[in-house]
Amino acid sequence: MNDALKEVLEICKKGELKKLFVGDTENTLIQFFRYCFVGGLAFLVDFVTSYLLFRFVFGERASFGWVANSLSFIAGLAVNYLISTFWIFKNSKVENKLLEFLSFAAIGVVGLLITIGITKLFEKLLADKTSLFQIIAKLVATAVSFLWNFFARKILLYSKKAEK
Repeated sequence: MNDALKEVLEICKKGELKKLFVGDTENTLIQFFRYCFVGGLAFLVDFVTSYLLFRFVFGERASFGWVANSLSFIAGLAVNYLISTFWIFKNSKVENKLLEFLSFAAIGVVGLLITIGITKLFEKLLADKTSLFQIIAKLVATAVSFLWNFFARKILLYSKKAEK
């Protein structure tokens, strides 16, 4: 059993569940747990912003759907970045905050491309077999993209800096 899991089990055993939510940690499992909340909130911001823009700003004109979705993606990304860097990831490998955000965003864009790719793949594989292919594709794509976003950010941007 690895150290991260041992620490989480010890926290649960002692009933110190507050440690799962409060305080700095390098424990990947605790960070992942917190990232589930952050990702959920970022999704809500993305979804609600998209709806509000589409419904009230662009007057439900389908030709502006991509604009609403692009702006809402950026809003969700910004929320994800702000909360992630405040609550989850404290040790950035990148000292310049703009470069850190752009790197964070680039990982998110790759996650978006993964989602699009998986959705298209499922459309090709399942569209003629089931009308549920969109839901299946969305569930799989969301899970894969979520894992990509967390682990890529953890490894590429926020793992402990090498000791000099």
